Amino acid sequence: MYLKDQHKVWIATGSAPIYLEPGMANRHGLIAGATGTGKTVTLKVLAESFSDMGVPVFLADIKGDLSGMCQSGQPNKHILRSIETMGIEGFDYTSYPVRFFDVYGEQGHSVRTTISEMGPELLSRLLGLNDTQSGILRIVFRIADDRGLLLLDLKDLRAMVQHVGDNAKEYKLTYGNISSQSVGAIQRSLLELEDEGGDIFFGEPALELADWMDWDENGRGMMNILECQELFQHPLLYATFLLWMLSELYEMLPEAGDLDKPKLAFFFDEAHLLFNDAPKALVEKVEQVVRLIRSKGVSVWFITQNPSDLPDSVLGQIGNRIQHALRAYTPNDQKALRAAAKSFRTNEAFDTEEALQALGVGEALVSVLDEKGIPTIVDRAGILPPRSSMNAVTTEELDAVIDASPLRDKYDEVNDRRSAYEIISEQQEAEAQRAAEEAEQLAREKEWAQRQKEWERAHRASTSRSRSTSSRSRSSSTRKKTTTTRKRTSAIEKTINSTANTVGRELGKQIVRGIMGSFFKK
Repeated sequence: MYLKDQHKVWIATGSAPIYLEPGMANRHGLIAGATGTGKTVTLKVLAESFSDMGVPVFLADIKGDLSGMCQSGQPNKHILRSIETMGIEGFDYTSYPVRFFDVYGEQGHSVRTTISEMGPELLSRLLGLNDTQSGILRIVFRIADDRGLLLLDLKDLRAMVQHVGDNAKEYKLTYGNISSQSVGAIQRSLLELEDEGGDIFFGEPALELADWMDWDENGRGMMNILECQELFQHPLLYATFLLWMLSELYEMLPEAGDLDKPKLAFFFDEAHLLFNDAPKALVEKVEQVVRLIRSKGVSVWFITQNPSDLPDSVLGQIGNRIQHALRAYTPNDQKALRAAAKSFRTNEAFDTEEALQALGVGEALVSVLDEKGIPTIVDRAGILPPRSSMNAVTTEELDAVIDASPLRDKYDEVNDRRSAYEIISEQQEAEAQRAAEEAEQLAREKEWAQRQKEWERAHRASTSRSRSTSSRSRSSSTRKKTTTTRKRTSAIEKTINSTANTVGRELGKQIVRGIMGSFFKK
């Protein structure tokens, strides 16, 4: 409960009222405890107090029980008992200004970011890539930047990864080796992310975190509630998304130094998911963001079951601690219990380790930073009751709040502008068309060459037949002339031979008569 006259937040009452200094709230906080010990009530009380002091709030609603903050609370025996035992005067029930968001766009305004804004480092974590595959993904982003290709949604990234894989030889000398195995692994991971709803989460219009920095007509900070019941079923996507939001806040906000109160309060429920199986580089990034974002005026509150869920490097950045009951059923639980107890300044009035196991629902061990930044001695205290409703709203009531929001027209319609996928697809279509035209031209040239060959063969065959016919004609004519000559020659020869024979015979006869006459005369 924010006390305007004292400029303090009354969060609990132990041996005395316990107040949170607004100027120390950006030293971050931890709300821890076993299931059912009252962490959600504590979260709501703090969120309401921040809103009352004019600080916008972001809340991740995993169980679906925060939507009632848009309605006034109702008295019940637990609240009435708390009001009486804590001596709360002037307690009133009230509703708070709330806007609902939902990655899947079903129970709130659609929440999207672009692939480029998420970046290769967080995407590698989200996709579960190894070092080699992460290096390939960074190359893909670098090539997209160098070529001026926008990476907005998953189909853009898939198209870009495929393009880089298909042209690995071309990019190798400039960007390094790009193995087909790593490209295939990235593509398979992208398909798995798409099956988990990543295709809904990535795209435009992207969420502008500046829209969270809003107030109602009374100056109370806006409650921005992210519905996470379905998103929480995909823990890696949930954790990566919230880490992206922290990173974006850090990039968006200017340096602010020490402020009288935070610019924004950020509640990260089930915070252990952020660090499960996280590589060292990512843990270091979270530590860096948590350490530096307080200079931007952002108060980050981690909600988890056990402080040991967070790395020591992150716990070391937390100054305000509200520890609900812990259970120690196993040796590891007992070790974690002792570690949690030792993180507080000792209170001589009770044993911290024993108190942690004996706390009832709604009770906690509380230590916050005083106005000088010094942790107060731990005190066993009861948490104040919330002023808004503890019950979830109906579907009709939720829809009414969403419809009345000025952000409805801004985020609820998808904008799919021309980006890497469209450009690469156009280039591939142009190349395919050019290849088809070249293949068609080659086929025509081949067909023409075949026809030319067939024509030349036919021409040669025709010429050969013509020559053969002419040769046969000349041969026949020669034979005819020869035969005629022979025939003519034979007739003359016969005449000459006949005449010669006749002359010969007559001459012979005369010679014979001459000889014989001479013989007889003698």
